[in-house]
Amino acid sequence: MSLVSDLAARRLQAALARAQRDGRVPSVTAALTREGSLVWRGSHGTAIGPQGMRPADLQYRIGSITKTMTAVLVMQLRDEGLVDLDAPVTHHLPELDLPGVTPRVLLSHSAGLAAEPAGEWWERVPGDTFAQLAAGVKESAGVFTPGRTHHYSNLGYGLLGEVVARLRASTWWETLSDRVLEPLGMLRTTYDAFEPHAQGYSVDPYAGTLTREPATDTRAMAPAGQVWSTALDLASFADFLLDGHGDVLSLGTLAEMSTPHSGTYADGLGSGYGLGLRMVPGGSGTLLGHTGSMPGFQAALFVDRPRRAGAVVLGNGTTGLDTDTIAGSLLDLLEEVEPGVPEAWGPTESVPPEVADVLGVWHWGNTPRVVRWDGSVLTMTAFDGGEGDVFAPDGDGGLVGVSGYHAGEPLTAVRRDDGSVSHLLVSTFVLTRTPYDPHAPIPGGVSGPG
Repeated sequence: MSLVSDLAARRLQAALARAQRDGRVPSVTAALTREGSLVWRGSHGTAIGPQGMRPADLQYRIGSITKTMTAVLVMQLRDEGLVDLDAPVTHHLPELDLPGVTPRVLLSHSAGLAAEPAGEWWERVPGDTFAQLAAGVKESAGVFTPGRTHHYSNLGYGLLGEVVARLRASTWWETLSDRVLEPLGMLRTTYDAFEPHAQGYSVDPYAGTLTREPATDTRAMAPAGQVWSTALDLASFADFLLDGHGDVLSLGTLAEMSTPHSGTYADGLGSGYGLGLRMVPGGSGTLLGHTGSMPGFQAALFVDRPRRAGAVVLGNGTTGLDTDTIAGSLLDLLEEVEPGVPEAWGPTESVPPEVADVLGVWHWGNTPRVVRWDGSVLTMTAFDGGEGDVFAPDGDGGLVGVSGYHAGEPLTAVRRDDGSVSHLLVSTFVLTRTPYDPHAPIPGGVSGPG
């Protein structure tokens, strides 16, 4: 299926084929979405197991992309006032001894828990009950002080899944099905493999032969990586991450999840982690999503919000796919061959009264700032067009920062007795129509030249 040109489809298919061949992955399938529509899907490789359908139509295990779905459930609880992200998680799981651990640090992998739960490798053995999982939590805690650094923890998402189950008086899976999958129309996304599905394989590094990998029920650890899905279903999830959904989660909450909450010194500015979402450089700046792996499977799902595009890649090999970059490389190729067309500029129909008399040039000291209205937000940029601040109406006749240095802070137009604007005030910054206006407060005439 393709809504892109034949040339674009050919180049995308060639890139996917190279990833399958170079990585020696039995099969790969991918899908691209743009502006809410599926625009391309493809597959390469035929070693999918006994099913006779194309890889694009099969379920694959998605591994830790499951974590983003679990995070959505937690944020739903937060938005309903049932969870405080900064309260101890022991409010909901009193049998645990985890001082300093909150839902926020669990979501961002900064709780200091071990990467894996105590016991055997959870991905390859029959799963434990939550009581059994909780019994080993003590020896898995204390790797780092909570909040100190990013340390990826599968265990943390097992705990978050139990919080969801208890507060919803249901199971984690039933809650996910009812509150995320059904509203998004993801009807081929299931807890266990549902035919037709790909078989997971390990590829011998020397002989190139295939070994079937197990597909276990991870039980209490399911919220960290249990789910099976298809490229088409995950394309719907990518569209949700781009635009939100009234019955699932608002775009405002998704934006909060997309704010970096933790990272490591070693990663520097190369990657970050929000509340259930990974952030990596790419596309128009930052790609949001997650990668995933389970025995026999690898997966990636990333979206580029400014370009309103998303990519899904699934493979049925334990190793071989560069999941951190392959989805982004397909998005870059799509933009190169068929660039997105920005919305047309249109003239302003009306200017809010709180905006009308603050437009134009203002000065911070002697440095000019240009204030413009673009129909929905107020921009304040350096005279040479450099980066600046963005403000939006707050609904009460005021303006509040939404990005830049003054994000979250009010912009106030201070008026004279006759109602005209004397100066602008944001935090302690005073902006005047002329440099160092002697009639305005510091940094006006008192600290001006001369």
